[in-house]
Amino acid sequence: MEVVIVPDAKAGGALIAGAMADLLRRTPDALLGVATGSTPLPVYEALAAQVRSGSVDTSRARIAQLDEYVGLPADHPESYRSVLRREVLEPLGIGMDAFMGPDGAAEDVQAACEAYDRALAEAGGVDLQLLGIGTDGHIGFNEQCSSLVSRTRIKTLTEQTRADNARFFGGVVDQVPHHVITQGIGTILEARHLVLLATGESKADAIAATVEGPLAAVCPASALQMHPHATVVVDEAAASKLKLADYFRRTYASKPDWQGI
Repeated sequence: MEVVIVPDAKAGGALIAGAMADLLRRTPDALLGVATGSTPLPVYEALAAQVRSGSVDTSRARIAQLDEYVGLPADHPESYRSVLRREVLEPLGIGMDAFMGPDGAAEDVQAACEAYDRALAEAGGVDLQLLGIGTDGHIGFNEQCSSLVSRTRIKTLTEQTRADNARFFGGVVDQVPHHVITQGIGTILEARHLVLLATGESKADAIAATVEGPLAAVCPASALQMHPHATVVVDEAAASKLKLADYFRRTYASKPDWQGI
């Protein structure tokens, strides 16, 4: 995988937004896979700025959701469908008719998981999937020891993940759902380009395990090692545990501009 070390979150957001913009210029109806949380916000802000300036057209772009809470109605302010509408779709000028996501309120959750996996395939697959990473190395809601070939399915959140997400529910852990629908690792790996963004010292151990550790289910993000086009963008703090950090810096510094990420 390619590792790009940037000065800060803003620089990482601009770099990834640039890659998304280049993709949309080549493929105007590209399917962009998006993640929630605070880490990807600089990406969406930078891409929205390009839309406002007229340098990229998102009128034909499509958006695919990575995961969703089980049991929250779609219009709940903290359902990921609502969050993505506020943070991605509306700023980019993309309508809900171009949005794909699993039904977290479905009576038959397993059927909803299978339906979303099929829908992604029928849509031609995800062109670029943006990922965050948990402090324990999870991607999407594929918690530790998830199968590396798993498909979209229901997962039970760890107490650490629920505690991490309590800030979105007024700090009340009991308000955070116990279950989620998530694209499986096998599903995620089918995207044509995977881009993982991590910032902050709290992510340093997970990034080191992802990039330089063994391929292991205990660090689900290590599955990116098997992907033919995976890019890991990290700030200096998140890169602080990488033994090969200097090599990654030299490699990216000598890369031709036309190659992108």
